Amino acid sequence: MAEENSTELVHVGFGNFLAVNRALAIVTPAASPIQRLIREAKRRGDIIDCTSGRRTKAVAILDNGKVMLAAITPEALAGRVAAGQAGRVLLAQGD
Repeated sequence: MAEENSTELVHVGFGNFLAVNRALAIVTPAASPIQRLIREAKRRGDIIDCTSGRRTKAVAILDNGKVMLAAITPEALAGRVAAGQAGRVLLAQGD
């Protein structure tokens, strides 16, 4: 069974991964407050751009104040997290 302190990584596209245990929220960039958050993070140098030049479709707010941009939708990202957690549960039941 996996350790409680282990880091679960989720693929966010283009060879980039998100540490799920560090994410506080995964949101869409459409709302004005999120756009303001992105601008402020860029100004501070706290942006992690994982879009490879594509349009930003999801924004992950991390526990250390960094903001990660991804080119996949928040729904797709949430599905990948859920699939990873379901796989972990199945592995634990198989022990």
